Amino acid sequence: MAELLLVDDLLWVWTNPIGVGIYDFDFRNFFPCRQPWQRPQELTAVGRCGALEDYSTEYDNLRDEGVRLIHTPQQHEIASELAQWYPLIEGRTPRSKVYQDAPSGQAVAETFQFPVFVKGSRQTSRHQKSLSIANSPEEFEQLMARYASDPILNWQSVVVREFVPLRHVEKNAQGKIDSSFEFRTFWWKRQFVGAGRYWWEGRAYQWSDVEKSEALTLAESVACLIDVPFLVIDLSMTADGEWIVIECNDGQESGYAGVSPISLWQNILEIERS
Repeated sequence: MAELLLVDDLLWVWTNPIGVGIYDFDFRNFFPCRQPWQRPQELTAVGRCGALEDYSTEYDNLRDEGVRLIHTPQQHEIASELAQWYPLIEGRTPRSKVYQDAPSGQAVAETFQFPVFVKGSRQTSRHQKSLSIANSPEEFEQLMARYASDPILNWQSVVVREFVPLRHVEKNAQGKIDSSFEFRTFWWKRQFVGAGRYWWEGRAYQWSDVEKSEALTLAESVACLIDVPFLVIDLSMTADGEWIVIECNDGQESGYAGVSPISLWQNILEIERS
């Protein structure tokens, strides 16, 4: 059950474990936490309760109880929906188009060269290669047939993206997209608070100081353009050695991947303290 915690007398967190190791974090084990029996009539809290099925409804329900999530429904959409964040950072991420209805392979071929990368407006389906990459218009239409019945993708708008070769790290088994030189970064009120490798389960990889500086310079510019309180920006290096944005998301809903949650929340608390 979700609970409201006051962490280190600085930060209200609305938290609930969801049974996913890279998402759950028990604040009580690492920070002084309390649940005051008297709390302000209105307060702002950061949510850590997984991906909410209907953010707007949950936001309104909590607001009626005097708890405002750190993102309004509009900010949540800007952070998590490609159709909202893509126009703000166009040129820093692969060229993309959102289709409200599944397009034909021929329609896609009029805008993109094959192969193309395909995803939902919010996410992929567990990085399945067969649901992410189409090498021809015919393959694309076969992919769309599977897309329509996939439980993760069927409710999302279709996003087609320019296929950009990325710096390779490891070939993945079980039909998943091969892992690339990709990193997850967290930003709190436009300030950098944490980073780690996105593909945290497989072969270890790390960026150099120069690579990290270049990547974070790009991410900081994106954080300022999107301008929401708690943002995740995933970045990858292309095969040509350039950094691009792979995806943005609401930090409330995002897993930690290879980011240290202890360090992340320490940095957030330090910003709140100052």
